[in-house]
Amino acid sequence: MRVRSEIASLPAERVRWALSGLPPAPGYRVVVRPLRYRSSPHLAGWTDFEERVIVLQLPEPFFPFGEVIPYAAKRRAGKGLRFIWLTEGVTFRTPREVLRFLYLHEWMHWYLKERRGTSSHAETACDRFALWNYRRRRVREADAEAALARGPRRR
Repeated sequence: MRVRSEIASLPAERVRWALSGLPPAPGYRVVVRPLRYRSSPHLAGWTDFEERVIVLQLPEPFFPFGEVIPYAAKRRAGKGLRFIWLTEGVTFRTPREVLRFLYLHEWMHWYLKERRGTSSHAETACDRFALWNYRRRRVREADAEAALARGPRRR
């Protein structure tokens, strides 16, 4: 995995260690940048398909923070298309957890576009995949398919 870190206190070797066990995105490089925030830290990352780069932004300074992750939507009864978002609250305690979550989320965008040849705009599926897997030691493509199927959570 080609990794570059723009954070002096987080060299590329530590980023590689943080992302070890996660599936690679062949042909893409990973860049870690600082996220300067005004009031509170949050998650931020993106995949640039033209430049072939996955950018992960790590909040600086880093403090543990919580985030509400929407992982599915359930249709509400009644007229029209109305949904109830299913969410899970997560506390990110370490930079490693943030990097793993962001990488898995962005990797899923890569997987949808580059491997499956479909639209990469599946935010809920990407969040579900990252949420289910960022604390696991090893993650595989089969786990991505399980997140797309939206069946029972695999352990």
